[in-house]
Amino acid sequence: QVQLVESGGGLVQPGGSLRLSCAASGETLDYYAIAWFRQAPGKEREAVSCFGKNEGAITYADSVKGRFTISRDNAKNIVYLEMNNLKPEDTARYYCGTRMGWCLILDGSYEYWGQGIQVTVSS
Repeated sequence: QVQLVESGGGLVQPGGSLRLSCAASGETLDYYAIAWFRQAPGKEREAVSCFGKNEGAITYADSVKGRFTISRDNAKNIVYLEMNNLKPEDTARYYCGTRMGWCLILDGSYEYWGQGIQVTVSS
């Protein structure tokens, strides 16, 4: 059983930055892929980025390429999502999910989820 807790969200102005953290407990994440998804009101949950043991960092959402960076600290069992040059369209609830094995783009492939954290980009 893996427990995930997201932190670091909040309200930020357009062009600003935030760093989200996903802290895992219960098991070591050495053999797990951890992904960030987001869901805006009225929209489906969207895969943003994933960090896998073998494949490293993968960015799924074209809209965040060059602005968001996923990283992983295995010693601390934490995955980060560094978000720069934030735009109003990045406003969403952000979730981290984990699965054993490879990164996959479909949210139904992930076994464990955090509660999510709100990110609001507005002036």
